[in-house]
Amino acid sequence: MLRTDRVVVVGAGPVGLVAANVLADAGIPVLVLESEPAIPRTLRASTFHPPTLDMLDRLGATEQLLAMGLKAPRLQYRDREGWRAQFDFGAIADLTRHPYRVQCEQYKLAEVLAQRLSSRPGAMIEFASTVTGVAQDGAGVVAEVDGPAGLRRVGAGWLLGCDGGRSRVRDALGIVLEGFTWPERFLVASTPFDFAAVMPGLSEVTYFADPEEWFFLLRAPGVWRAMFSARPEEKDEEILSDEGVERRLQRAWPKAGRYEVAHRTLYSVHQRVADTYRKGRAFVAGDAAHLNNPLGGMGMNGGIHDAMNLADKLARRILGDVPEAELDRYERQRRPIALEYVNTITIANKKNLEERDPAARRRWQETMTRTAADPAASRDYLRRVSMIASLEKAAAVA
Repeated sequence: MLRTDRVVVVGAGPVGLVAANVLADAGIPVLVLESEPAIPRTLRASTFHPPTLDMLDRLGATEQLLAMGLKAPRLQYRDREGWRAQFDFGAIADLTRHPYRVQCEQYKLAEVLAQRLSSRPGAMIEFASTVTGVAQDGAGVVAEVDGPAGLRRVGAGWLLGCDGGRSRVRDALGIVLEGFTWPERFLVASTPFDFAAVMPGLSEVTYFADPEEWFFLLRAPGVWRAMFSARPEEKDEEILSDEGVERRLQRAWPKAGRYEVAHRTLYSVHQRVADTYRKGRAFVAGDAAHLNNPLGGMGMNGGIHDAMNLADKLARRILGDVPEAELDRYERQRRPIALEYVNTITIANKKNLEERDPAARRRWQETMTRTAADPAASRDYLRRVSMIASLEKAAAVA
């Protein structure tokens, strides 16, 4: 029998599991379908912004993130000639219970949330279960699932596609991911080398502007993660080779001997937003709904904000507290943020770091220096880069 009294969530990443936990806490039966055989331990997003930490407190996850990760109370911009501008999240301490970023691999949050969900009555996670199709009518939605027991149909009242940038749910619904892909790819290399020991005053999150080769250093538990842009003409095997990674790390900080590299990843970078976030009884959220370059750490955080927004609305609708029209506010509140806010900031971050025109580069540096030195301007800047401003803007949308 096809059950239309439950919600199916596709994807057991942070976005899907946040949504599933919110629904389960409201007493809604929920089934999470994940195509991988277990929570994927991929080293992807690792930055949790202040308002995201506030949200995750509700699920009891923030304390565990703090235990597994590390606090980053400052954000810094530098160049290779000694210029720097630094921002302290303490300036927004009256706006958040967590005036800092937390650096922790996203899969650790997913594992915490999966464990939490397993204790909720009426909630289940099925691994190695790939959604291959979606059909719906006015009463419910049916997902075609290829799992350990073979092909089957899974019915639900509602379906949430939280299955990433290559979302099968989005494709099955005919939702178009509009935008573009950058010609460059981004290389991330993790190393236990302590950059802070050789770069005085280095913040836990630091962007280095350079017209020839910008880079980004982020401190995570036990390692520093270094991100570089790879030119379009470079071959993947050259970029990922020992020599290719070593060359970039030596350019970040020249040192005697080779760097120890704990992991390396190369990926394409997109700026894309779905043309709609809802088709009938099915929705998309997180990377299934929007993709952006990682300079600012807004992708996963924006996805968690999507999940909280949508799951709260859906729970209230299922419980009869609000009319169905309330569900349309999800797209009205979240899609413009991806288009007008996240895209704008992450594109500007990339442009400023790689700016080749000396006059434009100097103007940006002067602006950042003035902003960091002015308490009111610094506070406003931190409201925007921490995503507090975008949540306030979304909340004001009727």
